[in-house]
Amino acid sequence: MTLDPGFLRHVRACDTAVLPGERLPFLLAGVPVGWVRPAMVEALAGFASVHVGTDGVDLRDRPALPGIAQTLSERGMFRWRREAFDVRGPDGAVLSQIDRGAIPSFGVEATGVHLNGLVRRADGLHLWVARRAANKTLDPGKLDHVVAGGVPAGLSPMETLVKEAAEEAAIPAVLASQARHVGEVRYAMERPEGLRRDHLHCYDLELSPDFMPQAADGEVESFELWPIERAVAAVQDTDDFKFNVNLVLIDLFVRLGLIAG
Repeated sequence: MTLDPGFLRHVRACDTAVLPGERLPFLLAGVPVGWVRPAMVEALAGFASVHVGTDGVDLRDRPALPGIAQTLSERGMFRWRREAFDVRGPDGAVLSQIDRGAIPSFGVEATGVHLNGLVRRADGLHLWVARRAANKTLDPGKLDHVVAGGVPAGLSPMETLVKEAAEEAAIPAVLASQARHVGEVRYAMERPEGLRRDHLHCYDLELSPDFMPQAADGEVESFELWPIERAVAAVQDTDDFKFNVNLVLIDLFVRLGLIAG
């Protein structure tokens, strides 16, 4: 990769997980879906439907996962978010569900969507930038995409994008549905909450100069329309954007020919 060091550091920051390391594979009825630390192995071993063997930690009763995760949350092992995500096997098949708060502790891959909100004006290309609310648990106050969010159980990435666009930025569904899927980003990183294995679907949406996103659900504090060159400089020179937003923006800059990839 020929990225400038200012951009490459963001890629490296999201590629910090060493697997397996101290973790063992976590399986659902023999299908690998995640990675668990020794403390989680010990906690899971106490459930009758869990088998700890040479291949890893195997929960043989797939439907039991949500209940087991809730029990472990009640024991204080992680925060309960009350938002179910699908757990998928290597082939993409949905095997079970798990609460969003449990995902890093189980090392399960989570799917998300990120939207580049682009505006073409007479003075050049611009990008809508959101500032995360100060009361967010993760990365409060950081800069973000105009729309971004995790894909909950039962929804596709595009369905999630349309839902999040309405909730976070008051973008009508008929407009959000015009977004183009332009790529995917995967990474595995160590975070204070555990192992983040994320699969991000990246979208571009061109918005008219007179459209103004509105903070609809309290997730975002404010929106600003930046010249694209300002966004490039912020990613290259600062850590102002949320960690994974940098990756999606780097992809955008490379596609636009603004930086070497």
